[in-house]
Amino acid sequence: MKIGIVCYPTFGGSGVVATELGIGLAKIGHEVHFITYKQPSRLDFFSENLYYHEVDIKSYPLFEHAPYELALASKMVSVVKYEKLDLLHVHYAIPHASAAYMAKQILKTQGIQIPVVTTLHGTDITLVGKDPSYEPVVTFSINQSDGVTAVSEDLRKETYAFFDIQREIEVIPNFIDLNRFKRQKKEHFKLAICPNGEKLLVHTSNFRKVKRVEDVIRVFYEVRKEIPAKLLLVGDGPERDRMERLCRELGTCDDVRFLGKLDAVEEVLSVADLFLMPSEKESFGLAALEAMACEVPLLTSNAGGIPELNVDGVTGFVSNIGDIQYMKEKALYILDDANLPTFKKNALARAKEFDISIILPHYVAYYQKTIASALAEI
Repeated sequence: MKIGIVCYPTFGGSGVVATELGIGLAKIGHEVHFITYKQPSRLDFFSENLYYHEVDIKSYPLFEHAPYELALASKMVSVVKYEKLDLLHVHYAIPHASAAYMAKQILKTQGIQIPVVTTLHGTDITLVGKDPSYEPVVTFSINQSDGVTAVSEDLRKETYAFFDIQREIEVIPNFIDLNRFKRQKKEHFKLAICPNGEKLLVHTSNFRKVKRVEDVIRVFYEVRKEIPAKLLLVGDGPERDRMERLCRELGTCDDVRFLGKLDAVEEVLSVADLFLMPSEKESFGLAALEAMACEVPLLTSNAGGIPELNVDGVTGFVSNIGDIQYMKEKALYILDDANLPTFKKNALARAKEFDISIILPHYVAYYQKTIASALAEI
């Protein structure tokens, strides 16, 4: 198949999943064309089956904001037409699904039929999509897609609950490349951070309020009262300054490191003992899956689709949002030397269920079904 993938070329989950999906499809022989305004961060190597088409966003004095959706739709029309694509797969509903609908209608006037699959990732539904400014367009665009997938059962239910969706939504979970995300031998790194055998806790996110990074720091503060421990915070965002001030207020600065954005996050996860994700909202929890693949047990909230990934009492523990005392108790239980090896083993075993080699065929089958249904309607 010749597949066009439209995504945000960022460190966010939707962009990462879309890029890894395209790379995986290319490896098994499909021709994949990425269409976006910047080369995706993980699309940094040459492959005969991978192509990148940059959306050219021209600035005119008339426009206060460049009309990206129109430029994107035009680029989709061009790529579908001249590369003879079989299907467009757009990740994140806003504005990709609506741009794809526009492109589809333009191509139809030229005698070209192009099926569109829209994958819902989370905040495009749970946050942005619910905004009255966008809801009618989101609802329309999803209903006009030829196929719709969601990354968790929770996101599927929430989409039906808040939008008048007439399409069947198929759940295809996020996945992990276990060839990349695996525990590496980084003992020297662990020794540098934890020279006295301290337990190492890790959190990665974009430091937005919804991630509740403050809870991470407060749980760590309570854990550190009981056992020697260190905390690594990976990522950056609007809450970082406030979190740095909180560390100073709590007197934990010597034991907390802010590492900023990292490409090779698997190197940090390889030395971690516990991964914290106390989010207020998560549709899947891709960062948690990456940690599990590196044999790191989880301590998470029960938000959204996280409980579908983190098996309570097996791969870690699931807590009510904001319950610092409960999370502290469970963190200490996991970090106990008598329990930690079992939790690490279970985390890896669970991650293997989401290996890309298992999930990828579901996407291929869904593409084939969508193309066949679209052809039947002509």
